[in-house]
Amino acid sequence: MTAGETHQAIEAVFRIERARLIAGLVRVVRDVDLAEELAQDALVIALSEWPRTGVPANPGAWLMTAAKRRAIDAIRRGKMRERKHEEIARELDDAFDGAAEAVEAAMDDDVGDELLGLIFTACHPILSADARAALTLRVVGGLTTGEIARAFLSSEATIAQRIVRAKKTIAKAELSYETPRGAERAERLPSVLEVIYLIFNEGYAATAGDDPVRPSLCFEAQRLGRMLAGLAPEDAEVFGLLALMEIQASRLPARIGPDGALVPLPEQDRARWDPLLIRRGLEALARAQALGGDGPYALQAALAACHARARSPADTNWPGIAALYDRLRAVAPSPVVDLNRAIAHSMAFGPEAGLRLADEIADADALRNYAPLPAARGDFLFRAGRLAEARRQFEAAARLTHNVRERAFLLARAEACG
Repeated sequence: MTAGETHQAIEAVFRIERARLIAGLVRVVRDVDLAEELAQDALVIALSEWPRTGVPANPGAWLMTAAKRRAIDAIRRGKMRERKHEEIARELDDAFDGAAEAVEAAMDDDVGDELLGLIFTACHPILSADARAALTLRVVGGLTTGEIARAFLSSEATIAQRIVRAKKTIAKAELSYETPRGAERAERLPSVLEVIYLIFNEGYAATAGDDPVRPSLCFEAQRLGRMLAGLAPEDAEVFGLLALMEIQASRLPARIGPDGALVPLPEQDRARWDPLLIRRGLEALARAQALGGDGPYALQAALAACHARARSPADTNWPGIAALYDRLRAVAPSPVVDLNRAIAHSMAFGPEAGLRLADEIADADALRNYAPLPAARGDFLFRAGRLAEARRQFEAAARLTHNVRERAFLLARAEACG
């Protein structure tokens, strides 16, 4: 390898191992900021040594060893003064008294559980949804503050402040960075899944800015979902969420037209859907269903699968989709689910059926300024031949959206009403 190739290999390895490295270090030093600093120190050491010695057979263990030795050095220099850190130093000294092989084995012990604990802590419900998303992308996903800021169309200062506040909240609450067990794990898992899906949705349907989609955010959410599925192989909803994201992401190449505008699902060129992601999604859905999955994410994945399996819009099983939405409404009732249920019923049983269901939720507080509601009503009215009313609904939806491309799409639909 040339020096440049070695550096690229080191950076690639570090990106893969970073979250595992921080998770293992957090358990030792009990401080996420210090764990991040030690992981970065290990990278600097690798960049210095690996071009001479080559990439080791077990790079993750090598990095962990380097980071833990830096931790010992820091303790001995007095950078950590609290008594508990003296105890940590003794524990680390004891660990390094054994043979190198034993040390490497110890570093691999429970690493999955440590990483899962880091994810659960970053997604802890004591943090706001925005803070959970930013902290997860930074600590688990390895994105820089600048990358997160660009993804969420925010300033670096705002994102940095959000992450700092989240870390301080975790420290003040003295959270243990451990994976919750039993009932507590079941209670906190929805918070983790919510964060990952929030990240995905912000990429799949951007709420603001000029671009209607941000594939990089979808990719990060999928990566987090795959990581979580590997760490929690018996959780049906984890696989349900992964299936949902994989299938939805398969449509990204067809979601945007040549002019940069959104292409509605019925008008997308299905030949451009990614077959690999569809296959991955269907496999994850099968795993969720084998585990007895009938929760919100598994049901939404089953809905997405109905579209993925249809060779053309005309082949879509709309009565089956309507039935799935009836089940989803029973499991996870919400105004947004009700709106999507109205859309499904309109496709299965006619636009008037959709209008009746939309009228039932028209006064819901959560939908008061929600652009998809008048957009859906506009579509029902358009298909019912009530063009003047449809135009008013599309124009109302355009006024409510904050996405430039989406606004243009809705105004074009209004113009099509004549």
